[in-house]
Order: sequence, then C-alpha cells, then structure tokens
Amino acid sequence: MNSTSPSLAISIRNLRLNYGLKTILQGIDLDVPYGQVVGYIGPNGAGKSTTIKTMLGLVTTYSGTIELFGKDIAKGDLSFKGRIGYVPETAEMYDALTVREYLVFIAELYGIEKARADRKAKSLIHLFDLDVMYDARLSSLSKGMRQKVLLISSLLHNPDLLFLDEPLSGLDANSVMVVKDVLAELALHGKTIFYSSHIMDVVEKISDRILLLRSGQIVADDTFEALKEKLHEDSLEQIFNQITGFEEHVAIAREFVATVQEV
Repeated sequence: MNSTSPSLAISIRNLRLNYGLKTILQGIDLDVPYGQVVGYIGPNGAGKSTTIKTMLGLVTTYSGTIELFGKDIAKGDLSFKGRIGYVPETAEMYDALTVREYLVFIAELYGIEKARADRKAKSLIHLFDLDVMYDARLSSLSKGMRQKVLLISSLLHNPDLLFLDEPLSGLDANSVMVVKDVLAELALHGKTIFYSSHIMDVVEKISDRILLLRSGQIVADDTFEALKEKLHEDSLEQIFNQITGFEEHVAIAREFVATVQEV
C-alpha cells in the first residue's frame, strides 16, 4: 500500500439508488479503513449486491458520493479499478478457455507480463490442489473448482481492496478453511475486504466489523462481540433474525414438513 494513500479505502456519503419506482439504496453512509474485514449481510433484496456493484462502478445511476482510495469514482479516473478485486455471486466465465489461459488473460488485463502471470497462476492453482486441472477447459470444472479459479483471478494482481459476494459457494470444507485464513492474512497485510454472504458463521468468524442492511439502509454497524452484548444474542444468525424481525423460521419449517407428510 502506498504510504501517501488516504486512511480510508472506502468512503460513502448519502448513497441512494432507484430502479424505476423501486428504491434499492436509501442513504448509505460508510467509512472503511485499510486492513479491515467488513461482513455485509442482509435479507435477499436488501441491496447488498447492488451496493457492491455500485462501488465497483458497474452501476452508475446513483446519487451521493463514493470514494475509493480517496478519489470520487464518478470523476472519470478509472485507476481505482486496477487496485480492486471482485468475486461476484454469479460469474460468466470463458468456458472454452483452459484454466491457464483464463488466469493468464485476466492477469494480462492488469498489466502482468505473460510469463510472470503463468508462474503466479500455476503456484496459486497448486496451493488450491488443482494442478491436474491447470490445462483443462473451464467447462469441465465442477462448481467448487470454478469458484477457486474465480478467487485466484481476483487476487492475481495483488489488489488493495477485495469485494467478495458469496465467495465460498461450492467450496469443500478444507477449501473454506484455507480461504478464511487467506482473508485473515490479507487483512494483516493491509488489504481491505468487503465480504457479503448468507453463511452467518463464516461472517461471524472472519469479520472485524459487521454491517446489516435492511430495505436499502444500514441498520447495524459494529463488531460481532458488541452486537452480541447489545442484543443479548449468542450467534450472528440470532442477531440477524432479531434485527430483521424474522422470527417465524421454526413455525415455517414445521408447517413445511407437515405439508410434505400429508397423505
């Protein structure tokens, strides 16, 4: 990280966004310093993925201000994109390419020389135990393997800010442990991680700070320990249910099973 960089990786003021007559984001204010792992949670449709896509510059029909690394992303300077990595919830990949071709292609987009990109990609693939698939076509990979390739592609250029939207989807238990430790290690090296997921126990374990979004507004912003003490709950799932008002899950489950068992 450049020593002249501002202290905040992300700074958002009064972020609002509508799709037609539907309001998606309702005045989000947020400051995220370097080296922080932020867990971003909320019900489906709360605006989590939209927030991330807006910060990435993929959605531009917003009002308010978004600054990454101290620069307003709406001012036309796209240099910030070279310093971010992104794993989307669902990703389109070039299935006709091999893993090697895909990763080298992505690395070259970030200015990494081809031979160096190949060496780096091959080393990271080895650490994910995918050596035998390095020259296989992406179309032949399982969901978990594709997710590993996506994670590697988001990190090849050593970004300062990483956006992850359901990054553990399809991964086996061992790989989940590796990714959790990778994220912790990245944070120790000053990287900022914005992590959105419905897997509450993982968010609970890896996050320095938890943001809960409901109906396009941040309704909780604190550490897990502080939220536990404030709300008198033992798990992030319980905290989530209390804040979002979703207390019917047990009754729904019982009614669901009763319906399934009807003669």
